[in-house]
Amino acid sequence: MNTVKTGMLLAGLMALFGVVGYFLGGGTGMMIALGFGLATNLFAYWNSDRLALAAHHAVEVDERTAPELVHMVRDLAHRAGLPMPRVYLIDNPQPNAFATGRNPENAAVAATTGLLNMLSRDEIAGVMAHELAHIKNRDTLIMTVSATVAGAIATLAQFGFLFGGRGDERPNPIVMLATALLAPIAAMIIQMAISRSREYDADRMGAAISGQPLALASALARIGGGVAHIPNPDAERRPATASLFIINPLSGQGVDNLFSTHPATENRIAALHALAQEMGSTPQSGFFQQSSSGPWGTLGGSSRGSVSGSTGTRRGPWG
Repeated sequence: MNTVKTGMLLAGLMALFGVVGYFLGGGTGMMIALGFGLATNLFAYWNSDRLALAAHHAVEVDERTAPELVHMVRDLAHRAGLPMPRVYLIDNPQPNAFATGRNPENAAVAATTGLLNMLSRDEIAGVMAHELAHIKNRDTLIMTVSATVAGAIATLAQFGFLFGGRGDERPNPIVMLATALLAPIAAMIIQMAISRSREYDADRMGAAISGQPLALASALARIGGGVAHIPNPDAERRPATASLFIINPLSGQGVDNLFSTHPATENRIAALHALAQEMGSTPQSGFFQQSSSGPWGTLGGSSRGSVSGSTGTRRGPWG
């Protein structure tokens, strides 16, 4: 099913490339845009994970620089039957996380320092398990390629509006303006159409991996509260990457957030509470039975320490 979804997504985005090219440059423009789209897809397949990590200034960590986080991810990956992914930290006070990579053998998980400072161990384990579920389901290929291609469509539409044809060949400026405004939204709608059920599936599988659906539900509530109060400038500059995160990182102040690629957080939390009843889970049956000592890592910055959100101020286990 995920292979079919990937094919549908890429076909839809490729068609959108052609439409944008046609409105900006006629038949010639369509052919150029389709060629550009094919090249973008091939480039995104091999490089979109690196682009996503670089866009958010993620720094790779290991057992020396972030031993507790790396050990946690290794234990969860073992539970999920996955190879150990690369682990990254993002020095950003907004609590959030994402996974990326074209397959489980070339995957990475990234967490913000805000996430580590704000959440408990069990909550962080739930978030990391959710991201590993995306890797296990091979959602990361859809997520990373769609983010790169959607961004390329927006760039193509804006470039065409500014540097369209000359003289008699120049398209109607109203059509060009409409294309420049609507093409990015159309690309986001295509992302949204496929990503909704994917988040529910990752929540359910992540809860099974960590064994603690209530901790993941609590993490979603805390992340949602943090996102509402703490901006993420890197995500605002690159809204096409919003679908990668466990919670939409955008503030909602711009047109790019009219169509969210994530289902409502309240609905996800309700589904996890229902799952907890099915599993007979309790708040005390978390992933960690004993606490361990040691710092999360050596990434400094203003995001270290406490993080405030609608749920109050709370220090993470190593904050």
